[in-house]
Amino acid sequence: MKSNKNFVHKIIRHYLKYDRDNPFIFISSLLAFLGISAGVMVLMLAMGIMNGTQKEFQKRLFVMNYPLTVIPIAYGNVNNDLIKELKTEFPHLKLSPYYTTQVISKSGSNVNGSILYGVDFNKEANINEVFAKALKTSLSSKSKYKIIVGETLANEMGVYKGQKLTLYFSEQQAIGFGTMPLQKRFIIDGTFDSGLKAYDKAIIYTTKEAFVKILKRPQGVYDGIHIYSKDAMNDIKKIKEFFIKKGLSNKVIIEGWWEQNSSFFAAMEMEKHALFLVLLLIIVVASLNIISSLLMTVMSRRSEIALMRTLGATTLEIKRIFFKLGIIVGVSGIIVGTILGFVGKWVLTTFDIVSLSADVYGFSKLPVDLTVVDFVSIIVGTFVIVILSSLYPAYKASSTDPLTVLRNE
Repeated sequence: MKSNKNFVHKIIRHYLKYDRDNPFIFISSLLAFLGISAGVMVLMLAMGIMNGTQKEFQKRLFVMNYPLTVIPIAYGNVNNDLIKELKTEFPHLKLSPYYTTQVISKSGSNVNGSILYGVDFNKEANINEVFAKALKTSLSSKSKYKIIVGETLANEMGVYKGQKLTLYFSEQQAIGFGTMPLQKRFIIDGTFDSGLKAYDKAIIYTTKEAFVKILKRPQGVYDGIHIYSKDAMNDIKKIKEFFIKKGLSNKVIIEGWWEQNSSFFAAMEMEKHALFLVLLLIIVVASLNIISSLLMTVMSRRSEIALMRTLGATTLEIKRIFFKLGIIVGVSGIIVGTILGFVGKWVLTTFDIVSLSADVYGFSKLPVDLTVVDFVSIIVGTFVIVILSSLYPAYKASSTDPLTVLRNE
């Protein structure tokens, strides 16, 4: 049975007006509208901040952990032959082989444990923007015994560019009738700032030649390969298939940056989902106001509903009137909340309203990055809640018995 749209829309416009006899109905509808608007706005900003923060951490960990890393299962499996094969098979990838060992840096009474990487400075600069920036401002010393350290480590050690820093290795050297840790003084050629103090304090870079000379490492045999890829998720699958094809799967392994920090990002993702569900409760509470305002409208308009029924209005028309009332209040709240959310996002990204400690977070400006998926999830989730909250009052209004109501009037 078709409904009269003009009749339905005329009654809806009438019910949306302020009723002096029943002001609480209008106030309840207004609260529902404001609650949904606030809920959508808060959800958009919260999801944007969570996603922006996650991306900032990913950006920094991506740089210092490298997109992909090839590690030998047994020493000697990562060599120049493997590098040539990878370059031939994957010409779009950028490779930087490295040596690595743990060292203790000492300057005066200051001591710190670090990880020393022996790299080709030019190849490393091609895959590490932090290192590349440090290399541009370095002293460009011709000595092979030069290092590039984090600014945090340099400050704690009390050393600067051009000065020397003593590194103690885990390997032993013979001194008289005994042994002592191998040590070497390196000149500080430059410093880097990754934005994360833990990395700036723990990582030191030197030349491959220094490793070969001091630790007697064989040339062409490395401790691993750092790989830069624009699409690491897909490239890691292709490289694994290549290793299986070449029979190298039991000799080397490859890790992605997300695997090296999987627990950290899993925790952030879980926190993001939990925050979404908790904030969605704001909209659920606001939807209760839609239900209450519609039910109050139904109760206060019982005689009008009964009169409309006796004059020929169908149950479908009555149901549509109250269902659309709830939808109008809810959708209006969604639209206004969306506008407020984008305005709030623009304000937070444009003006330095919230300042963060760069020493703690690695960034000083509050990052807000709302993804399309999060935005669609917020709108769809809110719309579903609005629809569900409008169903029962519409059903209640359509089930009104005109004979019973008019008999009691």
